[in-house]
Amino acid sequence: MSAQLPIGTRLDDGMPAALLAPRLNRHTFWCGQSGSGKTYALGVLLEQVLLRTRLPIVVLDPNSDFVHLGRTREEAPAELAAELATRDIRVLRPSGAGDGRLRVRYVDMDVRSRAAILQLDPVLDAEEYNVMLRVGLDKLSEVEGSLPDWLRASGDPRFERIALRLENLGVAEWGMWAWGDRGVTDVVDDRADVTVVDLGEFGSREEMQTAALAVLDQLWARRHERVGRLVVIDEAHNLCPPDPSTPLERLLADRIVQIAAEGRKFGIWLLLSTQRPSKLHSNAISQCDNLALMKMSSAADLERISRIFGFAPEELVQRSPGFAQGQALFAGGFSAAPQLVQMADRLTPEGGSDVPIELR
Repeated sequence: MSAQLPIGTRLDDGMPAALLAPRLNRHTFWCGQSGSGKTYALGVLLEQVLLRTRLPIVVLDPNSDFVHLGRTREEAPAELAAELATRDIRVLRPSGAGDGRLRVRYVDMDVRSRAAILQLDPVLDAEEYNVMLRVGLDKLSEVEGSLPDWLRASGDPRFERIALRLENLGVAEWGMWAWGDRGVTDVVDDRADVTVVDLGEFGSREEMQTAALAVLDQLWARRHERVGRLVVIDEAHNLCPPDPSTPLERLLADRIVQIAAEGRKFGIWLLLSTQRPSKLHSNAISQCDNLALMKMSSAADLERISRIFGFAPEELVQRSPGFAQGQALFAGGFSAAPQLVQMADRLTPEGGSDVPIELR
């Protein structure tokens, strides 16, 4: 099969436009302001990756935009729809049923992640943090039912203080915990063609960040298996802001920056999508070798893109404010030459569409 991923038509000559599948083994920065068609266009690329490669995809989806990758639109060509129907597409949602439920096993998370969820500082909360780190929490896998109850049953006052913290922060009441049941990391380990982790239904920002961190921690912990994966983080500024403020937010941003810096050699390839580069941690953007730029009106953001992505011709970057919806500049390793593209139609429905205005 061809290594090319058809994505639309070139604006300059109307010829078919394509990206190079083998060059998705580099990190990709995908940006465009609200209304540019950024998420729709990203769906076009993911559909082609599904159709033409065996590259497993993991999507961290904070706006429920990719939850319909498992079904095709009526207008989609029948042969492509039939081919897409053979792919293993998993969608995990907090409200899902059975194997489609998005759940996280607290007991399997990295100890630093468990501490960050509880807002434990290794210096200011030294004793409780040390309990998390050293004293018997390897037995958490034995937990059945309520974790606070299990901690209190130990009779250890240090465990009791952690139980109290769980309850005071409301963490014990989060509906996301799997405890002994199958969790999101188990599904990711199955290496489906695509696993969509729908973060948009969570009731709090902390739950969204926790689910994302569980996935990224697991991928990093198993990096030496060198299983190639495309990890798509849509609206990445929600998970990797330039100035993270809470322990959980800092740990999550640090993990993404670490994967951006070191993940490529282990086959963890990021695709970071955002509305504005200024809203995303600079140490993550700077590691990207592929650029997809859609409409962007901010002169400061365009200047930053030109500075970071020197391989993108300045004159093409500066055309971005005039792009119509669905038009994009592609440059870097995954584009044989810098090209301006009108994106093709999606094969699958977009999940997070605009709220319509009803006419009288």
